[in-house]
Amino acid sequence: MIPDDAPAVMSPSAAYRGLLEWADVACHTTLPGGEERLIERIAGFPVVINVRSSSKFTREVLARSRDLKLLSLWGTGTDNVDLRAARELGITVTNTPGVSAIAIAEHCLALLLAVARRLPAIDAATRRGEWPRGQVSQIHGKTVGVIGLGAIGRQFARIAAGVGMNVISWTMHPKPELGIPHVELDELYESSDVVSLHLRLSERTERFIGAPEFARMKRGAVFLNTARGPIVDEAALVDALRNGTLAGAGLDVFETEPLPAGHPLTSLPNVVLTPHSAGVTPETLEAGLELAVSNIRRFLDGHPANVVAG
Repeated sequence: MIPDDAPAVMSPSAAYRGLLEWADVACHTTLPGGEERLIERIAGFPVVINVRSSSKFTREVLARSRDLKLLSLWGTGTDNVDLRAARELGITVTNTPGVSAIAIAEHCLALLLAVARRLPAIDAATRRGEWPRGQVSQIHGKTVGVIGLGAIGRQFARIAAGVGMNVISWTMHPKPELGIPHVELDELYESSDVVSLHLRLSERTERFIGAPEFARMKRGAVFLNTARGPIVDEAALVDALRNGTLAGAGLDVFETEPLPAGHPLTSLPNVVLTPHSAGVTPETLEAGLELAVSNIRRFLDGHPANVVAG
């Protein structure tokens, strides 16, 4: 069962056509719209592919889905699944790590350049017939602090070094073999011209960066978030952007998505916003969907891979 392919990405894919060759598949191209409808849709199915993080697999949903054996997530995020409940109920949960790392890292660089070079504002002014000559920032030779060295953080560190930036990092589990200097968080905040966030959302990382952390950052720094919105105290971020603590921010994720109309971030001229789309490229979509299907085959063959619960 695919209960939430809306807007449709799975059903038009080559991965889906391959799945149809060996499995009986039911696919909904509208969102369930709540727990009860989600429970209704997956009832009786032993395997579910989850496409949208808006579908919440709570303890209630999992407990009432008595036939469910495998939940195959498309993507790396697991914050829409009660993993503890899945373990207790004997439900295996898999995800698709790494497939979007390059796309998101490239997007992160694009956000940085857009903020540093003030591209949206300069583009708009040029279209109005103006010929702006305001100062922009160069990133070569600047220091970027990468928080989190998972697949995406590592790729962004590589790309940043490739354009001439000095890279330092902090991660929960230091990896000296990567050759990326590891520093304490306070040092990273105080010495970085750019702070780029690449942590997973969990109980430990929710509101990980707030007013005290922004206050420690180098005045005039640029902040990037392509991870998850709730890792950041959004009100504190807005204050830091307004009072000049931060020169700007590039954001692909938010506390509430879609971003509500009239949100304070939408009126700030020093922010570049994208709609949680950093990993959405044709190459990434197909690779992730193929891996979500492959995870099912390997589970059914008795060799589960990319397991995050179970």
